[in-house]
Amino acid sequence: MNNFVPLISLSLLWVFPMLAKPVRPNVLFLMSDDLNTALSGFGHPQCKTPELDKLASRGMRFENMHCQYPVCGSSRASLMSGLYPYTNGTLGNAGTLRGNMPDVVTMSQMFRNNGYRVGRVSKIYHMGIPPEILVGTATRDDPLSWDEVVNIKAPEQHAPGQKTNWSPKDKGSQSFTGVIAKGDDFEHADGMAASHAIDFLKRYKDKPFFLACGFVRPHVPLVAPAKYFDLYDRDAMKAPVVPENDLEDVPVIIRNYKRNSTTYGVTPELHKGLLEAYYASISYMDAQVGRILDELEDLKLAESTIVVFTSDHGYMLGHHHKFQKQHLFEESTRVPFIVSVPWMKKQHGKATKQITELIDLFPSLADLSGLKAPKTLHGESLVPLLKNPSSAKWKKDLAFTISRNGGESIRTHEWRYTHWGFGNAGEELYDLKNDPGEFTNLADHSDYSSTLKELREKLLTKRREAGYSPDRYGKKKK
Repeated sequence: MNNFVPLISLSLLWVFPMLAKPVRPNVLFLMSDDLNTALSGFGHPQCKTPELDKLASRGMRFENMHCQYPVCGSSRASLMSGLYPYTNGTLGNAGTLRGNMPDVVTMSQMFRNNGYRVGRVSKIYHMGIPPEILVGTATRDDPLSWDEVVNIKAPEQHAPGQKTNWSPKDKGSQSFTGVIAKGDDFEHADGMAASHAIDFLKRYKDKPFFLACGFVRPHVPLVAPAKYFDLYDRDAMKAPVVPENDLEDVPVIIRNYKRNSTTYGVTPELHKGLLEAYYASISYMDAQVGRILDELEDLKLAESTIVVFTSDHGYMLGHHHKFQKQHLFEESTRVPFIVSVPWMKKQHGKATKQITELIDLFPSLADLSGLKAPKTLHGESLVPLLKNPSSAKWKKDLAFTISRNGGESIRTHEWRYTHWGFGNAGEELYDLKNDPGEFTNLADHSDYSSTLKELREKLLTKRREAGYSPDRYGKKKK
């Protein structure tokens, strides 16, 4: 009998070899650029993302995840610092996180300080896209965050192929230029990034690692090899349905900002081409995610590696007659977010609708890896939700996002409240239960005055908690 017990134990270990959490799990952090929730795994009817859908089946989808500032530089600095923008001082694309906070310990730096091999491939902190991809630079990077880095140099809008500007009124670097590119995946930015990420995995497969790989698609220019455009029928593309007078009740300070009629000139026919190019570039990016995840499997690293996929912010594609980012509507603040934790198999394929924020990632990875995070972090560990998608332990009841022109917004389960100019230039109130499209601004309706007052107080409280200082930002509190 004494010889029989260890045989049973060995057989159980053979059948369930990875039920236990690794002592030092690896982290693979994958980040897209300018991607809204247009993923098939998030219920989008048109976009095709089979590789990310596979990842979601091996992890959990966070379907109510919001960024802290819908512009690349601010959002990425917030995510990497675990701090709201008012605290880390990054309120746009100018400057650097380290320049604002010399002593900050970033998310990847925490792993570096604990003996992990830490690498960055392509865009994690802000980079000018496409200019810095064209020359292969990353001038706003944070060297203390990494042991090694790879910057990508690719042709972008100059790639050989069929090029079309789907937004004829915008002729700058941020126009909706689509390129049905010649050549294979490896000749363009995201294919190159995936190849370098795979090289990192091969070199450090026997050492605990934190690898951050940034994809630049679907940021404009919308470049993808022709086979990804072939996945879509341009004539079948469906633009968002928006009431004609949708913007008439929006405060003047934001009403015409990046409005289609004044800035882009996208006609209904051009809109179809724009959507096809956006989705094709997403499918191209998705395929590169798949290459990296396949390599993780081939190297026998899948069971010891936490995988996170997200985007820096959402994106407007004609919603509210607007395009791009820096708005405070749902399509701009909400991002796709998937976390795969191999030893939490019970929750694989599930989703949570609890309100979460990108600043929650830093404390979550610290918690999952058994590392000590800085005490100053603003986020909360997502581990309770990873254990139970409807966990009663999750107390966060609002997401806080700011933007240009003093725009500040809180998103609860039932409401979105936004004000502009630090309370001076107009307010917005949307009943998300009855108006999920945020088409009817109720801020001036007397029937909602008590709700408006309650949410206004919540926003002001959250503003203070987020580190707003009238002395620092030169604004007067109201």
